[in-house]
Amino acid sequence: MSAQSQPIDSRIAAAARGDRAAAEALLTELLPRVRNLVRYLVRGDRDVDDIAQEALIAIARGFAGYRGEGTLTAWADRIVARATFAYLRRERREPGYDASGPDLAIVPHPDDGPDQYAERRQLVRLLDDIPDEQRHALVLHHALGLSVPEIAESLAISAETVRSRLRLGKAKLRALGQMDEPIREERSRP
Repeated sequence: MSAQSQPIDSRIAAAARGDRAAAEALLTELLPRVRNLVRYLVRGDRDVDDIAQEALIAIARGFAGYRGEGTLTAWADRIVARATFAYLRRERREPGYDASGPDLAIVPHPDDGPDQYAERRQLVRLLDDIPDEQRHALVLHHALGLSVPEIAESLAISAETVRSRLRLGKAKLRALGQMDEPIREERSRP
């Protein structure tokens, strides 16, 4: 067990052994976070539920491999990001792909007040107005707390490209009237 390892929650251990009720409870708990993170990563709402479902399936399949290094939510966030990017790569290969669709609401977290919900919704609207490359770098860095090298690895690009996308994305958000504070708030909970 590494220095960062923590004892694995009994629910996670039960889910890893195939306990359907434990897995369902964990996935239900993770659902708002998963769905919100997917919405932050994609432009428009059309594919959010499909991607979230794929991500939840990947999380459920991965319970047996969870080693307790870091938090369950951080582990799940990385799976969600990978599932989202894989889905987007597949869909973009389809002729006539269009990400637009009905406007879906962000799932409010039970601990959020009305002001936090409004701020999060505004952040998503602003993210919709910046290029996907910048959006992905900003969300991975500010919402998931990934370092520049981790983002570079996740997106298969150079660290300098990540830094550039972060700088350009922040500048674009500022130009759209967005301050840095809401971005920092999102680090702990997508």
